[in-house]
Amino acid sequence: MENNPYASPKADLGESQPDSAYQYVGFWSRVGASIIDTILMMLVIGPVLTALYGQEYWLAGVPEDTSAIWDILLNWLFPAFAVLAFWFYRSATPGKMAIKAKIIDAKTGGKPSIGQLILRYIGYWPSMLVFFLGIIWVAFDQRKQGWHDKIAGTLVVRK
Repeated sequence: MENNPYASPKADLGESQPDSAYQYVGFWSRVGASIIDTILMMLVIGPVLTALYGQEYWLAGVPEDTSAIWDILLNWLFPAFAVLAFWFYRSATPGKMAIKAKIIDAKTGGKPSIGQLILRYIGYWPSMLVFFLGIIWVAFDQRKQGWHDKIAGTLVVRK
């Protein structure tokens, strides 16, 4: 049996866990974690974009006479890779680690699969499309799941 503080012995058998086995992380804590993650990402990406494009980037966007490849890599691909890497290796982004939260598989209480994590990341898009309703859903859901969590079969729990 894996040493998992979030799972009871039943978790190793693939059985569902009772809701009382977890302390779910609510909406405002998750908003705080997202703010931390956003600030950290800006501290990494912002200086690189400024070095590549100059101050004009922040005023007018990518200059027309340059390639937008760095813009795409730094604003879209790097964040996706970084978030997925943190989720896979640490089961949390730095913001979630700061609030002592962790992403787990909703059925087993164990570490989510890479497929679940990719689905969770992709699930942010439909969660945000309709006025962020899928994100706000965390505030009202019994298990504090956003649509992205429901799509991927994940929970965010307190350590």
